[in-house]
Amino acid sequence: MKKESKIYVAGHRGMVGSAIVRRLQKDGFVNLLLRGREELDLLDQSAVRRFFETEKPDFVFLAAAKVGGILANNTYRAQFIYENLQIQNNIIHSAYLSGVKKLLFLGSSCIYPKHAPQPMKEEHLLTGPLEPTNEPYAIAKIAGIKMCQAYNDQYGTDFISVMPTNLYGPNDNFDLQTSHVLPALIRKFHEAKLKQAPVVQIWGTGNPKREFLHVDDLVDACLFLMRNYSGNDFVNIGVGQDISIKELALLIKQIVGYTGELTFDTSKPDGTPRKLLDVSRLNKLGWSAKIGLEQGITETYRWFKEQQ
Repeated sequence: MKKESKIYVAGHRGMVGSAIVRRLQKDGFVNLLLRGREELDLLDQSAVRRFFETEKPDFVFLAAAKVGGILANNTYRAQFIYENLQIQNNIIHSAYLSGVKKLLFLGSSCIYPKHAPQPMKEEHLLTGPLEPTNEPYAIAKIAGIKMCQAYNDQYGTDFISVMPTNLYGPNDNFDLQTSHVLPALIRKFHEAKLKQAPVVQIWGTGNPKREFLHVDDLVDACLFLMRNYSGNDFVNIGVGQDISIKELALLIKQIVGYTGELTFDTSKPDGTPRKLLDVSRLNKLGWSAKIGLEQGITETYRWFKEQQ
């Protein structure tokens, strides 16, 4: 990618897309193609095709997706599979038709089987049943990986896929109905602190373990791979370490400065028992995460407070 290359960031208002834009602008890229939903409906095949025919981007970061936590994934099952399939089908196919030099597709670690061996290696894909609560979303993301591979095979494109672990950072979704666990906990503890609430209740047992990657680390890895990697094998992006939800809650409680008690609502689902990515493929390529969890959460909480 050259500084003057035309770069389309799909989903530039989301957490990942906005972080990609921030980084590209910081690095001096001056020809970014950015379209909001009111300008380009990614569910509209003909509109997406016209956009690619007219603008002819050189590089594409496919960060647009319908996303959410356990509640949202389980509630809006039809929307999650339809909208994600439609968005990625339209962009990947139009990128091929318009001669895009390279495309990076962002997936999700929920593509792996519910009881995949830990840490999860790329070759564990499609070796067992998925977690039922987010199966529609996961199937859409698996289809995206396979679509990139198939287009590379048949058409000689240079479309790569990455599978990030759980992400957090500026521009995250802090809506308690649709957010992931880390931003939800930040908001819960922040509001409890303001209200001086005696107790914060957390979904599930607190026992599941999760891995968390700061979105700026993800972007750094994506740019590294866009410059240094081509191939049909998708690449996990993570930190290689995980933490229990209970330990995460205690860390966020400390960072926020909440002094009340924690309780766990065991009637609520835990989701997958553990989700830790094997990042040895990425490490061997020459990249590893740099932002520690405590530092990253502290920065994210500071950003959250600035938006209030």
